[in-house]
Amino acid sequence: MSTETVALIGLDREEVNDLKSRVACRIVSFDMMPKVQIRDQRLYLARFGTWDWTGPVDKVVFHGIFENDLPGITALALWGGPCLPSASGLLDCRPRIANLARVRKVSRFATLPRSYTDAGTTFSTDTRSVAKWGEWHCGEGKERFAGTWNAGEPSLIEPFLEGEAVRVTAIGDALFQLRLGGDDWKKSIHHATAAFMPLNEALAADVCTLRDHFDLAVCAADYIVSPDGTPNLLELNHVPNVTQFPEIRAVYLDFAAHWIGGH
Repeated sequence: MSTETVALIGLDREEVNDLKSRVACRIVSFDMMPKVQIRDQRLYLARFGTWDWTGPVDKVVFHGIFENDLPGITALALWGGPCLPSASGLLDCRPRIANLARVRKVSRFATLPRSYTDAGTTFSTDTRSVAKWGEWHCGEGKERFAGTWNAGEPSLIEPFLEGEAVRVTAIGDALFQLRLGGDDWKKSIHHATAAFMPLNEALAADVCTLRDHFDLAVCAADYIVSPDGTPNLLELNHVPNVTQFPEIRAVYLDFAAHWIGGH
């Protein structure tokens, strides 16, 4: 039995139990973003609402999206210890608009022009557009409009594109491509029609470039592939869904267990 303490943040109970059965170390799990403290270069975590610190923590597996997680992720990056994916990569993907600004310098397919409007302003355009705001990366916080957009929060504005919505997920060197589904223009991995599709080599290469640049061993990029075959990057997801499809879930759990030091 290893003396290491490994924290799992954001994983569902089923995945937590699976990893506990595979690894020979102490596992502590947090459903929500824990409180973070660094003392003498050591990491300590506590559940929200308590001051019962767990630690020092030797490794962190992070797989959750929380409304106010930026300070905690920043602290993990400041700590600099082993984190899956890397805390610096997680930090680069928060906040969402800043993430896109960074990603545009890396992806081959990020030339789609973007606009921006601040909170409390009105944006006008003659082009069918989509406004995106907030930090969820989960199909929420976006609305299609034409004419004017009254921004309650800082909003990214991008042209509305016709085409096929696809996601390429990387778990280490394993790559999966999914066709996203939906009943309207919003597409999601959770829709009943979402399904695996053949891996596009150009998109695979693009995701690998993003993965390596941001040090995100686990990530996913969403694209709209226009009718003429041109891909357009929509966003990079630092916490892609790994439980919707059993094939991806199995690969993720194998990868996480091996990273922790499992059997």
